[in-house]
Amino acid sequence: MEGGVWGAAWEMGMEGRTEGMEGVWGRDPRRLASELAHIRPFAPARVPRPRRRSPASARAPPLAPQHPLARASQARPLAPARIRAEAYRSPNARAGSPAPARPLARPRQRALAQRPPLARATRALSAPARPRANARRARRPLARASTGTHARARARARALARTQPYEEVMDQLDLTCRPTPTAAAALVAASASASASSTALPPLSPSPPPHRVSQTRYHGHSAASAAAATLGLTKPATIEPPQITFSAKDIDFAQWKGDVLAVAVSEKDMSKDSDSNFENPILKKLNKQLNGLLSEASSEEDFTGKAGQTSVLRLPGLGFKRLGLVGLGQNSPSNTSAYRGIGEAVAAVAKIAQAGSAAILLASSNAIPEESKPNALSAIASGTVLGLYEDNRFKSDSKKTQLKAVDIIGLGSGPELDKKLKYASDVCTGVIFGKELVNAPANVLTPGVLAEEASKVASSYSDVFTANILDVEQCKELKMGGDVKRKLAIVGKGLTFDSGGYNIKTGPGCSIELMKFDMGGAAAAFGAAKAIGQIKPPGVEVHFVVAACENMISGTGMRPGDIVTASNGKTIEVNNTDAEGRLTLADALVYTCKQGVEKVVDLATLTGACIVALGPSIAGFFTPSDDLAKEIGSASEITGEKFWRLPLEESYWESMKSGVADMVNTGGRQGGAITAALFLKQFVDEKVQWMHIDMAGPVWNDKKRAATGFGVSTLVEWVLKNSS
Repeated sequence: MEGGVWGAAWEMGMEGRTEGMEGVWGRDPRRLASELAHIRPFAPARVPRPRRRSPASARAPPLAPQHPLARASQARPLAPARIRAEAYRSPNARAGSPAPARPLARPRQRALAQRPPLARATRALSAPARPRANARRARRPLARASTGTHARARARARALARTQPYEEVMDQLDLTCRPTPTAAAALVAASASASASSTALPPLSPSPPPHRVSQTRYHGHSAASAAAATLGLTKPATIEPPQITFSAKDIDFAQWKGDVLAVAVSEKDMSKDSDSNFENPILKKLNKQLNGLLSEASSEEDFTGKAGQTSVLRLPGLGFKRLGLVGLGQNSPSNTSAYRGIGEAVAAVAKIAQAGSAAILLASSNAIPEESKPNALSAIASGTVLGLYEDNRFKSDSKKTQLKAVDIIGLGSGPELDKKLKYASDVCTGVIFGKELVNAPANVLTPGVLAEEASKVASSYSDVFTANILDVEQCKELKMGGDVKRKLAIVGKGLTFDSGGYNIKTGPGCSIELMKFDMGGAAAAFGAAKAIGQIKPPGVEVHFVVAACENMISGTGMRPGDIVTASNGKTIEVNNTDAEGRLTLADALVYTCKQGVEKVVDLATLTGACIVALGPSIAGFFTPSDDLAKEIGSASEITGEKFWRLPLEESYWESMKSGVADMVNTGGRQGGAITAALFLKQFVDEKVQWMHIDMAGPVWNDKKRAATGFGVSTLVEWVLKNSS
């Protein structure tokens, strides 16, 4: 969720250290040796066991007890020594003479014995065998400190180490990390209408995607290419969403032929009379056709119609090969969520039966009111498609969906119902698109890639979308100019990854590994755009605006205490870089209101406080407009997505006031979701009807470890309600 827009820190490759050069590299040789020894705790030096050679004469003689290295190897910690780091170099080098040639192993050991012991930093130099290997091990601390450089930089480090003090080597290697952020912070806007379409989309350059790159400089060398190379190694496979043909048929189930007939029954439907016959007329007829097999099978399988129960029976010799029973619970379905659950359960049965065709029959279809049947039909179809879909783009082996045709029996037929099924299919396309955006990891879906996806949506439905700004003459040439009765806008938060910036996310429960879903608002906006592009609602112009960026550690990042100025001139004191989402949304809302829209809905995975208040399944929304609240509320009742209105308590704004700016970007812990909404309100024109939706909870399903596609269906339904 929220985090700082950019942050900065030293990266010295030392476990947990983030100090500057002065605090790490002093002249105390004891501490210096500890840092060189791969940041291990300081320990007294010891002489390594010499390598064995076959000739006995080649073996190194044991050291005498009075030998300096032998004395140093005794288990006694060294006291703080007054030894200058120049002891690393040769005495000749200190006098200005060139470095001597490399001696052989034993003379090298004798020369070293005359120097003060320097713990582990010298242990590799004391080995008598294989002088080249020992020399490499002696230089390993320097090589490790310069990890990421090319060979020339390491060679120079080794050369300097033989002739100069260690501090001078550090000064010339320039080990200070300078991360340079190149991530894009783009406003991506697209608008659709049946007549004129004006969009604002920044041009996509052919350069690599503007992802986060930490350019660490070592002696003039940039490691950015190595860091960027890993981002391109993971590429998602192209997997088409399930292509299923839905049909509404008003026929007797006995006439249907196919792979599996799925019957949705409640516990009430499974009740029997004194003669052990089903009281439900549809089940009674089905049991008679099966010569009592349904009654026997339900008893043997202990199928009672409880919610979540499924049973698949083989029925050779009939028009359908298998019969699937789907439990609905105590009562028959009465809302959209229940009907969608039927579709999901049927999808599970179809997977078990490996069916290519299926029919869905509700045992209580006669009890459904006529005016509710179209919505029930649409919800069942949506649940079936979404239940079949699995995001296997990043798996090496993925199974394709076998189900190609689904007939829904007993809810009527006709052009109006077929149109409703087409609508459900279009909305599912948008929901799946939103799911894929949220599920994609941050090294695949960068801010630049998110902008490219917006451009693809615009180009895929060029008859209602455009990614260019058209003047009046160009619109006339394209025969645009139909009446637009409503101008709407959908704004999405597009943080492709949120580390928290300087206020980095740490500790249990921070969920930093899941922060790829922090662009769930943008995914909902683009998913709705894709669905609306297929539906083409008349008389409405919709703008889709996304503020896309990453919240990563950066040398040029925003710091706590910084003051920034929004595009409407208001100043903000940044007291928490882990509250960056509202900063990006602030400018996006200012931009959107300038487009002349009448209604704006913004969606964001903004606060954990909203999850605490409403749990993981319900999104909270804030709006000063009762009319807009009713529109979204009625749309959500149709789609089955759960929303709850929360108050915009103006008295809480006191906690958002700053002593040095117009406001701070975060208030106290109490009422965090409310203060976040009050912050966004400062950037919305008073003439515009505005709603903020905090969808931090329902954007992700923890049990399935996957995105839910939340918000797409409700947004599409809201747009349709505002169309003519």
